[in-house]
Amino acid sequence: MTPSARLSAAIELIQTIDDQRVPAAQALKEWGTAHRFAGSGDRAAISGLVWDVLRRRASSAWIMGDDTPRARLFGMLHLERKLDADQIAALCDGSRFAPSALTEAERSALTSNTLAKAPAPVAGDYPEWLDPYLAEVFGEDRALEAAAMASRAPLDLRVNTLKAKREKVLASTAHLGTMETPWSPLGLRIELGADARNPGIHAEEAFIKGALEVQDEGSQLAALLSAAKPGEQVIDLCAGAGGKTLALAAMMQGKGRLIATDNDKRQLAPIHERLSRAGIHNCDVRTPKGEGDALSDIRASADLVMIDAPCTGTGTWRRNPDAKWRIRPGALEQRLKAQTEVLDRAAGLVKPGGRIAYVTCSVLAAENGGQIREFLTRQPNFAVVPPAETVTALWDKAEDFAAATLQSAEGLLMTPRRTGTDGFYVSVLKRVG
Repeated sequence: MTPSARLSAAIELIQTIDDQRVPAAQALKEWGTAHRFAGSGDRAAISGLVWDVLRRRASSAWIMGDDTPRARLFGMLHLERKLDADQIAALCDGSRFAPSALTEAERSALTSNTLAKAPAPVAGDYPEWLDPYLAEVFGEDRALEAAAMASRAPLDLRVNTLKAKREKVLASTAHLGTMETPWSPLGLRIELGADARNPGIHAEEAFIKGALEVQDEGSQLAALLSAAKPGEQVIDLCAGAGGKTLALAAMMQGKGRLIATDNDKRQLAPIHERLSRAGIHNCDVRTPKGEGDALSDIRASADLVMIDAPCTGTGTWRRNPDAKWRIRPGALEQRLKAQTEVLDRAAGLVKPGGRIAYVTCSVLAAENGGQIREFLTRQPNFAVVPPAETVTALWDKAEDFAAATLQSAEGLLMTPRRTGTDGFYVSVLKRVG
C-alpha cells in the first residue's frame, strides 16, 4: 500500500470506530481480516496512524476547526508527526486510493492554527469531565502532564533474575535495540517509532527460556517498592495475569511462600504457564471457586499483601489511548467501591508489623491518596510508611527516583512526564497494632 492509501484506510477505520462505537483494537483486527492484501508493514503503519489520532483526538480537531475523522487525521499528522501543509497535501492528491485534495480551509488551518489558547482538556487531549480530577492532582500543569500521557510508549521488559542477569540479556537482545531503563535495575527498553512493527519478543530465546517478561518500568518499580524479601509470606491479592506476581517471586529468590489470587478467575488463566516458564516453584495460585473465600485459611499471618488494585487505568493512556475517550464517570464510582473492598480484605490478612503495598495504574486522587485516607479512618491499626522511607536503600537510584515522583503524605505517583513510566501510584501501609 502507498502512504496515501494508508491514510485513506486510517480515515475509514476512524469513521468505523466513531459510528459503531467499537474498541479500536477490535476495529483494527477486523479491518486486517477483511483486507488480506495488506502486508504486516501496512497494518503496522495504519495501526500507528489510528492510535496516534486517538492520542491527539481533541487537539487535532481543535487546530483543524473540525471533528471529522479526516480532520483529526490531518491535525495529528501536523501536531504529532510534524508534517506541514505542503507535505500533507502531497499525500492527498486525489489519485486512486488517496484522500481527496486539501481544501483551502484545511490548508489555512494547518498553516495558521495553534494550541496557544486551547483549554487544558484540548491541549492535554483528555475528556472535559476529567478536568477537575486532573486539576486536583496537577494544578496548572495538568495539560502538560496529560500531553505526556498522550505520548507514544516504549516497550519495557523485565529481566527475570531467577534465570539471568540484565547484562547478559541486554547483550543477547541488542539486535532489537534494547537499552537499560532509566530507573529499574531489572528493566530493558525498546523505543518504538510511529510505524514500528511488533518486535516479536515472544519469539526471542531469552523470553522462551523465561529470562524476560514484558512489563512497564513503572510496574517493575511498584513491585520493588513493596520490598518483598526471601522467606516472607507474600499474597498477591489482585494477581490477574501475574505480572507483579512474577516480579515478587524474583525478589523473594524462590524462598518463602507466595500466594496469588484474583476475584476474576478468567484473569488468572495465563499465570500458570508464565510461572512455569519463569522457573517459579514457591507460588500457590488460588483460583476462586463459587462463593467461597480462596484465602479462608489465612488470618493475620502475611508479611506483605500486594494490591494491584482495580482502577480506571488513567495512568496507562499511552498504551491504550482509546480507553480515555471511552471512560465514563460511573466507571470511577465502581472502581472506588472495588478498591475499598480489596483494601479491607487485605487488612485482615496482614500480621502485626506486616505491610500492604497498594498500587494503582491511575493518576486520580480519589483512587490514590483519597482511598488511603479513608482506609486509615476505617483501619486505625495501620499507618503509612513515608515514601522517603519506602525507597531507602532499595536500589542505587531509589532516592533520585523518589525525587522525580509526585509525593504526598500517603504515597508517591509516577507519571510519563516525571518518571518516563506509565502513571503508577504506590502507598505502603504497615500494621502497627
